[in-house]
Amino acid sequence: MATRLNHWLWNEMEIWDLHCHLSGVPGNTPEARLDKLLEYADRFGVARLCVYMGMEWAYDPSPEKLRDDNDQVLRALKHRPDRVLGFVYLNPKHIEASLHELDRCVRDGPMVGVKLWVAQRCNTPELDPIIARATELKAVIFQHTWLKITGNLPGESTPMDLAELAARHPKAALICGHSGGDWERGLRAIRPCQNVYADLAGGDPTAGLTEMAVRELGAERVIYGSDIGGRSFASQLAKVYGAEIPQKTKALILGANLKRLLQPILKDKGIKA
Repeated sequence: MATRLNHWLWNEMEIWDLHCHLSGVPGNTPEARLDKLLEYADRFGVARLCVYMGMEWAYDPSPEKLRDDNDQVLRALKHRPDRVLGFVYLNPKHIEASLHELDRCVRDGPMVGVKLWVAQRCNTPELDPIIARATELKAVIFQHTWLKITGNLPGESTPMDLAELAARHPKAALICGHSGGDWERGLRAIRPCQNVYADLAGGDPTAGLTEMAVRELGAERVIYGSDIGGRSFASQLAKVYGAEIPQKTKALILGANLKRLLQPILKDKGIKA
C-alpha cells in the first residue's frame, strides 16, 4: 500500500513542505538532522523542505543566538541545496541585528523567506522595517500565530495581530502559521487579507480544517506544512489527503501554491523550482 501511495504522490503532484525545523530531530549536526528529515520525507514523497530556526530554539533569541541558528540552517542548505529552502529567523526586539541577518542570509545568501516566532507580537510597529525590507527582497514572511484558551505567551501573535500587520503592508507575502491554532477563528480573522496565506501545520489532523480553509480563503491561499520535528509528515499530510476537496485542490495545497508564492525570489536567485 505504501509503495502504491508513494508512486501516486510522485507522479501526480510535487509536495513542498512549508514548515520544518532542525529541532526535535536526531543528530548532532545540522547536516545529520537534515539527513534524518529527508529520510522521513522520502517515505511520503515530500520533494522540498522549507527549514528555519536552529537545533535548539529560544523564545526570545539574542542577536548572537539568531546568527548561530541561521548559520545552522545555512549549513543544512549547503548540504542539500537540491532539497531544502531556508527562511531566516529574526527577532523584532533586535531591529538592527535582524535587518543585518535579513541582508546576510537573503540578500547576500541563499535563503528565500523570513521566520518570526513569539518574541514580539506582530501588530507592533517594530516589525515594520523588517516587513518592508523583506518585501523589497521578495522574501515570503512566515509568522507564528496562536489563540490559546489559557492565554498566549507575552509576545505571541494571533491571526488578528497578523491581519493588522497585513493591512499596513499590503504588498508583503505573509503566512499565518498554524492558522492560529484555533483555526475556526484564525481563518476568519485573515479572510479579508488577500496577501495572507494559511499554514495548515501543527496541531492534530482534525477533520474540517482544510475544507474550511478552502471555503473561507479560496484554494490558492492554503498551504501544506508539517511542523516536523514537532509533528510528523504523516499526521499533517492526513489533513490534506483526508479532506473532502477535489484532487486538483489538494495539488495546489501540497505544493503548487507554495511554489507560486516563492517563484519571484527563486527566479531572482536562479533556484530551479
